[in-house]
Amino acid sequence: MKENNIDKIIELSNELRWQIGDEFHDNLTEGIYADAADIVKDTVKTNDSEKRFRLDAKIDKIVTSKYFGFPIMFLILGTVLWLTIVGANYPSSMLATLFLDTIHPILKSGAENVNMPWWLAGFLIDGVYLAVAWVIAVMLPPMAIFFPMFTLLEDFGYLPRVAFNLDALFNKSGAHGKQALTMSMGFGCNAAGVVATRIIDSPRERLIAIITNNFSLCNGRWPTQILIATIFIGAVVPESMSSFASLLAVIGIAVLGMAFMFGVSWALSKTVLKGEVSTFNLELPPYRPPRFWKTIYTSLIDRTLIVLWRAIVFAAPAGAVIWLISNLHIGDETIAAWLINGMDGFGFLIGLNGVILLAYIVAIPANEIVIPTILMLTVMVTGIGGGAGAGVMFELDSINATGDILRAGGWTLLTAINLMLFSLLHNPCSTTIYTIYKETNSAKWTLVASIMPVILGFIVCFLVAQIWRLAF
Repeated sequence: MKENNIDKIIELSNELRWQIGDEFHDNLTEGIYADAADIVKDTVKTNDSEKRFRLDAKIDKIVTSKYFGFPIMFLILGTVLWLTIVGANYPSSMLATLFLDTIHPILKSGAENVNMPWWLAGFLIDGVYLAVAWVIAVMLPPMAIFFPMFTLLEDFGYLPRVAFNLDALFNKSGAHGKQALTMSMGFGCNAAGVVATRIIDSPRERLIAIITNNFSLCNGRWPTQILIATIFIGAVVPESMSSFASLLAVIGIAVLGMAFMFGVSWALSKTVLKGEVSTFNLELPPYRPPRFWKTIYTSLIDRTLIVLWRAIVFAAPAGAVIWLISNLHIGDETIAAWLINGMDGFGFLIGLNGVILLAYIVAIPANEIVIPTILMLTVMVTGIGGGAGAGVMFELDSINATGDILRAGGWTLLTAINLMLFSLLHNPCSTTIYTIYKETNSAKWTLVASIMPVILGFIVCFLVAQIWRLAF
């Protein structure tokens, strides 16, 4: 009898739960805080020495306001990316000159002097060494600029304000407001963003956050976006406007990723992961002066160098694989040529090419090695500059030379745009895939989180390619 009463009470509570409306929890929470504010206003007196806290509140009224919150957010992001784009060019050129024009010929000469077999020299120097050199030259400067500035914003206390601004959008998309924080973590590393979803109590909303975190551009994809935008997007406008155009393109991709995150979250919350949105109570921490040098040191050690080392660890075997498939033959063609030719048709259909598709297969372990892989495959397979294993790639002294290689490989503005889109919409790296499995303990949801972005990437690139070709 008691069990029947309990069942009836639970059934009645579930019915009433849906009758009170979607805004009940938010209104209740807002009312509690409003009552608390009135009590504080009537009972607490402040003196002049506490004006600093009122100044914080005044700043928050601006940076979290309905009219200025998003423009300020995009302005700050744009400033960080602009400084990264402009600041990375010169050190990247210096590193490329050092590793490719100076050290590489020395290593080749040393191999010849000790009578090292050509295949061993090619495997170690033209394969492993060049992949590592390209990762350092292309990836290190942008990361060394972007991560410290992003960490300073985090230390200053601005990122919780970003979460506050985005809370309403996540709520409307059927996701949890705390997903804004996990999204911010994803901009550094998607694996870290997936782990950060533990702060979301609701299993349904946590799963939505895990599946959609890949739409945040991680550290391995920022340099790719910046490099391609600088080479191709910046080239279609006057030189004085090139940095600004590149900046807008990268910001556009980041915002598009957020749009996909909202859209996919909404679709999941209305279909396979249907449910009620949980209430999100966020207390904004006080602003505090960043510990500048400590923050710079920490971001360089904990983010830049660790990420760079991870990229090197994956780049070395990837470089070896690239050299092998570019020098081992099946009949008259190399393995790489067979694979690229086989994928070129599908690549053309979606505005890419076989080199890019093969590069993304080889680079599944880490997004950081996509561009070096593309460059090595383009040089080794097409024979640009003198044939496989030698040529222009070893004489680079600027980002413009990188652009020359890509254009010589048949790249157009459409190729660049679709690569930027596919860099946003493709499978997570192997580390993130493994992290998703550990956090969900589900092969099904891990497969969904891994395959869904690729399908979206193919669809988006196909549509862009067809519209582009019809228009131009």
